[in-house]
Amino acid sequence: MAKTRSLQVHFLPSPPPAKEKSAHTKDRHQHILNTIFPLRQWTEGNDLWMQQVSSAASTREDVIKLGELLDTELQQRRAREKGICPIRRELYSQCFDELIRQETINCPERGLLLFLIRDEIQMNIAAHKTLYESGIAFGLRETLRAEQGKADTEKRISDLEEENEELKKQLAEKRAKYDTAEKRAIGRQQLEEKRHNDEIQALKRTIQQLKDQIKAILALKE
Repeated sequence: MAKTRSLQVHFLPSPPPAKEKSAHTKDRHQHILNTIFPLRQWTEGNDLWMQQVSSAASTREDVIKLGELLDTELQQRRAREKGICPIRRELYSQCFDELIRQETINCPERGLLLFLIRDEIQMNIAAHKTLYESGIAFGLRETLRAEQGKADTEKRISDLEEENEELKKQLAEKRAKYDTAEKRAIGRQQLEEKRHNDEIQALKRTIQQLKDQIKAILALKE
């Protein structure tokens, strides 16, 4: 992986302190710098290497060069000018750290205050990032839940449609059976009515015959 240039360009040995600054003051400044910017440690083979931030004071020209370097890095790394851009945020964060370093050398109290402001900003950004990611995760869960609910609903509709078709089929079969049974019943009723009418007609004929016979007998007796 290619290493990117850092805007913290003052990782160099400090020049000899001015006569008016005591060794105690220098050590105090370095201690504060090491508090704000912890020592870097890494190993190469069996060797342990340590690096601390430089306590060298910066000039006006150094600040101008820092701004020019920031512009160059933004262009070379193609940072976005607007919107969320991790590259732009990283470069501006490095630039801000260098300004904190410079102010800490000039005024440790101001440097510590800027350090607290930087940490507060970073915590706020981290909190907003967490809220954003939580919102995205919640939205995805709700979307998946809605999709699952939609799939379940579609399956339920499909099952009901199949059940409805099956019920229609059963209803058609029952109607066909009912129509067949009704036709048979009507046919049997018609046959029964015909047989009953035939029996009535036969009885009527028999009665008429009996009447005729009785009349004939009575006529002979006279």
